[in-house]
Amino acid sequence: MAGTAANRVSSNLMGRLRLASQGLLGPGLASVPDAVRWMAATQAQDLQAALWAIGLRVPGAGLTEVRAALHGGRVVRSWPMRGTLHLVAPEDLRWMLDLTTERLTRSIAGRHRELDITWADIEKCRDVALERVAGGGSVSRNELFAVFEAAGQPTTGQRGIHILGTLCRHAWLVQGPLAGNQQLLVAFDDWIPVSRTLERQEAIAEFMLRYFQSHGPATLRDFAWWTQLPLTEVRPAFELVSGQLVELEFEAVSYWMSPQAASMLDGGVPGQRSVLLLPGFDEFVLGYMDRSLVLAPEHANKIVPGGNGVFKKTIVAGGEVMGTWARAGTNRSAAVVPELFDDAKPLGPAAQAAFNKAAEQYLAFLER
Repeated sequence: MAGTAANRVSSNLMGRLRLASQGLLGPGLASVPDAVRWMAATQAQDLQAALWAIGLRVPGAGLTEVRAALHGGRVVRSWPMRGTLHLVAPEDLRWMLDLTTERLTRSIAGRHRELDITWADIEKCRDVALERVAGGGSVSRNELFAVFEAAGQPTTGQRGIHILGTLCRHAWLVQGPLAGNQQLLVAFDDWIPVSRTLERQEAIAEFMLRYFQSHGPATLRDFAWWTQLPLTEVRPAFELVSGQLVELEFEAVSYWMSPQAASMLDGGVPGQRSVLLLPGFDEFVLGYMDRSLVLAPEHANKIVPGGNGVFKKTIVAGGEVMGTWARAGTNRSAAVVPELFDDAKPLGPAAQAAFNKAAEQYLAFLER
């Protein structure tokens, strides 16, 4: 192994190490494609939230630049794991799908039976979809559903989205250029002409290494949950990359991170007075099975009220989630409004100044 870091940390410091690993502290990441590639996969079921998640990690980036990378295919958005949309580098998508599709297909087989979706139905929809987008064509979701309906394949009651998801997970279709705030569907091989090819254990090992580099400190169980890969496959693949990582034991649990992140324990972990305005669904919160290091369990329901699956935007101060925020207004007079978990502990002058700067950064991102 690359080494073992001394156990002299707090949960807040663990949170700041994660912020640094994710490009949210320090110099950040060089470009939009670099940021997406570094993160391996970035939660993106809410498109606007995902655009800000990447913008935060690329100093000076604006909304136009992030949209352009997605529109031009330098970044892609698909369902590489957990049945959830993520942003990934185009050359990585196929091997990620190869890792996760079979297991996910088994897990939703019952739902497909309820929706009366057979493999013959999938093949029929594949054929008519590829015919519709042949020669570099594109189609909106509603237009594609109309094509399915014309072929005798109903799309009501979630049947259409399940068929579409299956076609994307099997790398026949992929979401491509933007049409407003929606993405058009295109043929996978047309949109991504070059894909990397990795053997299964090699692919798991690379996925894991990139996860710990960009999300560390994190645990093996965090990675297994994040990808939904079984620990029986994760553990042997870990032996291939453990020498490139550093172990940090915290509260009797082994966490793993890059040597670069571990070196901050000696040189000083930045961000003690940082205030960040993260989008909903950000990897800093959602990228781990156990979120209690950065989000006190008693506040978890405040960022996803009623467990409805819709995560609010979060305020992160010094590596800890301290509240939520919202944008008030839509024009140049728009403001960012905080809602702290504890009204008895308002932001002090320095933290308020940092919050105001973060709000200005967000509003400037929307204008660029």
